[in-house]
Amino acid sequence: MSAAEQVAPVPAEESKILGREAGLRRQLTSRQLSMIGLGGAIGTGLFLGSAISVRLAGPGVILSYTAGAVVALLLAWALAEMAVAHPVAGSFGVYAEMYLHPWAGFAIRYSYWLCQVVAIGSEMVAAAIYCRLWFPGVPAWAWIAGFSAALVYVNANTVGSFGTFEYWFAMIKVSTIAAFLILGGALLFGVGFKPIGLGNYTARGGFLPHGWRGVGLGIAMAIFSYLGTESIAVSAGEATHPEIAVPRALRSMVGRLALFYVGGVAVLVGVLAWNQAGLAESPFVRVFQTVGIPAAAGVMNFVVLTAALSSSNTDLYLCSRTIFSLSRGGYAPAIFGRLNRRGSPVAAVLISSAGMAAAVFMSLRFKETAFLEMLGAAFFGGLFVWAMIFLTHLAFRRRHRGALTLRAPFYPWASIAGFGALAAITVSTWWVPGMKITLIAGLPWLGFITVCYFVWVRVNKRSAVSLGSSAK
Repeated sequence: MSAAEQVAPVPAEESKILGREAGLRRQLTSRQLSMIGLGGAIGTGLFLGSAISVRLAGPGVILSYTAGAVVALLLAWALAEMAVAHPVAGSFGVYAEMYLHPWAGFAIRYSYWLCQVVAIGSEMVAAAIYCRLWFPGVPAWAWIAGFSAALVYVNANTVGSFGTFEYWFAMIKVSTIAAFLILGGALLFGVGFKPIGLGNYTARGGFLPHGWRGVGLGIAMAIFSYLGTESIAVSAGEATHPEIAVPRALRSMVGRLALFYVGGVAVLVGVLAWNQAGLAESPFVRVFQTVGIPAAAGVMNFVVLTAALSSSNTDLYLCSRTIFSLSRGGYAPAIFGRLNRRGSPVAAVLISSAGMAAAVFMSLRFKETAFLEMLGAAFFGGLFVWAMIFLTHLAFRRRHRGALTLRAPFYPWASIAGFGALAAITVSTWWVPGMKITLIAGLPWLGFITVCYFVWVRVNKRSAVSLGSSAK
């Protein structure tokens, strides 16, 4: 018996919603799903964006990332339960349409698509920043254009090829972060090196130089770093055995994320003075430069570059599947719902690469501030989507009171707590330096997409009436 058959019977309209996304090929393995999730979540948010959290919270950033990991774990539980029951590419957008309201499905998918499109751009800007270490004379737009063309090519091929490429891409940074943790521990405790000690955790204002307020504000950037956890649910629509692969991949991914993020920033603020972190280059690279290991710094710079490209690769995949789902639902032009003979939505990939073009513009127009501006604009969409996933899970569980193949623990309190935490984090962005744009851009966007939905409903009702009159 399949996972979908083990939940409550699906009404005819919901069955139609689930069936309209057929055609994508199930070629992704459990290992690939896990690495796709890590590829989407471990990127610029850790390697470059972590500098913002470190400056806000000091060594207390360890607590910020721990709190972010808890929220990500709650989200993973809720998503895994729904994705096993309904493994479709539209994922949480489709679930919101089924269990909340069609507006919710419309708003979530368009917000997520825009969020990921802008995130691709921010990753491209970050990649250009990393390349500056080796080739300071090459303009940023040249790197962005070359990387963008390569990633579009990868995503236009079969999903199996994408999965293989992303698996090894993500493996590079996963392996290197593990080595970073080991080397960092050796530097702190003097195993093969002159010991740095634990002084950086309490020097320069103590463990909480900006108090608990700094830790709270640091959670906002920590959550941005964990965005991408939800990507496994999107890729469930192309998994070979989603009822097995999705929960296994989500469990392993969240555990690794917690280790890499919490462990990574703990080593970072132990080796590097927290007030030396900045956006001019990755603080992870600064660690090795500070301790006088230039070769290791170059290797680490290569790794953070591949991390940014890996995240962009996954984000482009997520964008294309989201706009594909919107098209199949009638919310976007039909061309974006078409598949080529390899089973890839090429038109959806091309329109989603618009974020890369935006990155070129931002790098030329804003130069040093481009990353932060694009990061803030993308952040609201991610927070909104995560909050709506928790609300959808509450509605999903009310509908399916019987046995489920996978059941998230601590219902309903886990989802209620997750939603409350995200609401508080969204408000807190107003006080995070440079992040006011999250609310300034996000709230008007939500109003705009709501107006678009009701216009779409009215236009479709008129079309239906016109067709009915013609038939008579």
